[in-house]
Amino acid sequence: MNDEVITAFDPRQFLKTVTESPGVYRMLDEHENVLYVGKAKRLKARLSSYFRNTGLNAKTQALVSRIRDIQVTVTRSETEALLLEQTLIKQQRPPYNILLRDDKSYPYIFASDRHPYPALELRRVRQKRGDGRYFGPFTSSGAVRESLSLMQKIFRIRNCEDSVFAHRSRPCLQYQIDRCTAPCVGHITQEDYQRDLNHALMCMEGKSDQVTQKLYTDMEAAAKALQFEQAAFLRDQVQQLRRLQSQQSVDTAGGDADVFALAERPGGLCVSVLIIRQGRVLGSRHHMPDNGLDLSSEALLSSFVSQYYLGQSNEMPTEVLTSHAVEDREILQDALSEHAERRVRIAHQVRGHRAQWLELAQTNADQHLATKLASRQQLNARFKALAQALDLEETPQRMECFDISHSSGEATVASCVVFDQSGPIKSDYRRFNIEGVAAGDDYAAMRQALTRRYKRIQSGDVARPDILIVDGGKGQLNMAREVFEEQGVFDIVLLGVAKGTTRKPGLETLFIDTVERSMTLESSSGALHLIQHIRDEAHRFAITGHRQQRDKARRSSTLQEIPGIGPKRRRELLRHFGGLQGIRNASRDDLARVPGINAQLATQIHQALHG
Repeated sequence: MNDEVITAFDPRQFLKTVTESPGVYRMLDEHENVLYVGKAKRLKARLSSYFRNTGLNAKTQALVSRIRDIQVTVTRSETEALLLEQTLIKQQRPPYNILLRDDKSYPYIFASDRHPYPALELRRVRQKRGDGRYFGPFTSSGAVRESLSLMQKIFRIRNCEDSVFAHRSRPCLQYQIDRCTAPCVGHITQEDYQRDLNHALMCMEGKSDQVTQKLYTDMEAAAKALQFEQAAFLRDQVQQLRRLQSQQSVDTAGGDADVFALAERPGGLCVSVLIIRQGRVLGSRHHMPDNGLDLSSEALLSSFVSQYYLGQSNEMPTEVLTSHAVEDREILQDALSEHAERRVRIAHQVRGHRAQWLELAQTNADQHLATKLASRQQLNARFKALAQALDLEETPQRMECFDISHSSGEATVASCVVFDQSGPIKSDYRRFNIEGVAAGDDYAAMRQALTRRYKRIQSGDVARPDILIVDGGKGQLNMAREVFEEQGVFDIVLLGVAKGTTRKPGLETLFIDTVERSMTLESSSGALHLIQHIRDEAHRFAITGHRQQRDKARRSSTLQEIPGIGPKRRRELLRHFGGLQGIRNASRDDLARVPGINAQLATQIHQALHG
């Protein structure tokens, strides 16, 4: 295989695994040099736009042609992604990014004290004379423009130059699209405009909760006075502020920490390091070390952390957070403290903003590992290894796997997932709601699901797989064999997967077509990794379907059934989010912002609504 094939970047395969979350992406060339750093509110949508067939300019096409890898860092909000993007651009100065000539000129937000209808402006230089109020400095002009746009959208503050304002005779387009109240032609009084401006300035001071409460009170007063149009306008302002508060979850509590998260799947593992300085996410690094000795997660992280600091010249923070408890924590902590000549703390059971950092690092580790394991080249090699292990004449092109999920017989669901050499074909996934079988009878449930599926396959309505995998060993394999005989299916390889006595991955026994023909594979086998991957995906898909079915019946009257939620708290929740759907879409942090709802109760509500 030549080097061009090895280093070629497959965007189609890469985009299958990219998250919809906000974050930052780095595009690398064949020498792993950073070509471009960007941020996105939805990583998948933004990255997909680079690989359209049409509509790309010449410079973007040149950039895309040089891409050999893309690394992503997931963040909690677009604001956090924006801050991280600017940090990385300054550090790495990628050739395709716009680079500021003067890195020392930081932007401010300015509101004049001398104009009857002040605008909110971006200014690069702060004047010494007292001509108005300045907010900043900020690290990113992009963040400033985004904040200005939000304030203008919510409070309709003008954004025109004073010279333009002075010569207007009729409202401009901003007024027509509800982004300005047209003070230039007297469509709003000076007092009302100043009120809106003060609300915007309070939001920039971090007092958005007070503004929201004031607007909510005004909305109720307008509704009682039958001023429904004004009440609706205030309601929209409240909802926009709620969304803004939800997005502004970047922790400002400070603290310097490196956060290590380990993700491990059959065929690979990843350690992601999230770098936190002064409470801000400055970047992330992804490492995929070999685990040839099959170390435990605790031992592997301990070895990795010690090599990361003691074997290299990486900056030592005051705190090291890990997703798993590390082996010999006290010894490692003392060694790091001695090396840094100050106290360094190692912890893995943390709360508050540190728990959020750990969750973010874990998300990044899971995402990076999923992207690497799903590469076309690796999947092709695994399919060939499976063909060799099963002694097949040709490499299989399509495989299906079935699994059953229920809770003590309740809401039994069977899943069918489909893989080809490009990975999961999620459009072909199917779930079967099992009815008319005894509670907990997995064999009967499997029979029903396979019969329904393979009737359609025999009739030509569904594509035919080369291999069918059933999770469960001898019993499920015999059940599948009976269904095949009933349906007249004789050209599909049957594969049963039985877990070992300890149920540890890597010790599975495979039954091929009949229970008399069995085999085991090495834990490092690519064929076994492929089987584990598709089995785990079938298990995940079945559990998700089961929970949806189970919770559908349990959520008919949600708020009334939650302990501790009486009429008053229920009313506050409905007022705050505008209805039950808004409550269901809220995060735990959003719920905890409601008056009378503490963190423990917010978690209880979230669990009751989402299972």
